[in-house]
This record gives sequence, structure tokens and C-alpha cells, in this order.
Amino acid sequence: MSEINGIVEASCGQCLFDMKEKEGCDLAIRIDGKPYFVDGAHIDDFGDAHAEDGFCSTIRKAEVEGELKNSTFYTKSFKII
Repeated sequence: MSEINGIVEASCGQCLFDMKEKEGCDLAIRIDGKPYFVDGAHIDDFGDAHAEDGFCSTIRKAEVEGELKNSTFYTKSFKII
């Protein structure tokens, strides 16, 4: 496990981070160029993912706190900035 506490890129893993492990649209973060699916926050928790400014259309910055474990980010806190 690795603690993460800071600013990351956030978007749809499938639409913008080219992740193939799951079907459909899922929230993901990217740290140092490597994407991770997010557990503990849903892509639609932050508005319509398919809107013009949604996660399937744009990469946004997020302030996060949580742990990386087995290629998944388990969030304790997830705030769009």
C-alpha cells in the first residue's frame, strides 16, 4: 500500500486514460502518467460524466487522500479543484 495525499489528474478511465480493465465509464486518477481506478467515489458523484465539462470529456484536477493498493486508489477524500 502507498499513501497518496495531493493533487492528481482525474477523468474517465476508459474514455480519456485508455484503461481497458472494465467496461463502461469509471472514475480514475492519474499519478506520474499511470492511471488507477478509484474505489470510494463514483464518476457521477461530480455531475454528469458525459456533459461538456464532465469526466468523459475532460481531464480535471482533484485533491485526494487515500491509498494505492493492487492498482486501485481507495479514496478517503476526493475534491475537484
